[in-house]
Amino acid sequence: MAVRVTFLGSGDAFNARARCHAGYLLTTRSTTLLLDCGPTILLAMKRDGLTPDGLDTVVLSHLHGDHFAGLPFLFLHYVYDTPRQRPLTVVGPPGTEVRVLDLYRTMYSDLSTRPLPFELRFIEVGDDQCIAIDGADLLAFAVPHQKHDLSLGYRLTADGTTILYSGDSGWTERLVTLSRGVDLFICECCYFDTRTDFHLDYPRIAENRTRFGCRRLILTHVGREVHAHAAEITEEIAHDGLVIDL
Repeated sequence: MAVRVTFLGSGDAFNARARCHAGYLLTTRSTTLLLDCGPTILLAMKRDGLTPDGLDTVVLSHLHGDHFAGLPFLFLHYVYDTPRQRPLTVVGPPGTEVRVLDLYRTMYSDLSTRPLPFELRFIEVGDDQCIAIDGADLLAFAVPHQKHDLSLGYRLTADGTTILYSGDSGWTERLVTLSRGVDLFICECCYFDTRTDFHLDYPRIAENRTRFGCRRLILTHVGREVHAHAAEITEEIAHDGLVIDL
């Protein structure tokens, strides 16, 4: 195994079909990284017999609650359940540090007045920005999802394996371009009948499927429309607890 991907949560913001919120755990030889951190993240890890103690980095695609509101629960775990001493890095779009700390103060006002027992590092990234994290190369790219704030997708390479993550995104040709040579494309698919500019629907993905250059495509962030039409869908649909070794 070079890279293991665990789908901790494959659901949308409404937990359609009782699926957990977004969270994808990537384990490589050199690092353990979490793509998005929805509020159900601790529940999902404990359900799968996993622990957040080995987590090195959390990478946020955008600052909607179903993608980042699990961080205060991680902090709580690291303070009380399994005290943490080594640093934790949080990567995200501009404004991440302020939003995360504001949320922490809102959820745990008394605790947040005390210093965390570990160093919390923030790295804020923009469109077409590359960073290296513990042996993994991460490319952030803008995707159409929010009107004012930046939403990001990511292309990550580690141990000779490349993964593309759309985050929450409407249609963009960048998904086609960046999917070339990718081992796994984790692609959001919120709708089936509905078509918007800020989320993907299955018919649009199917229309462009032959253009994607990925070896494997898995649909996630699945909404109720997609579940209702599951029998018509030929692409692989993620489920909570799915594990893939690349």
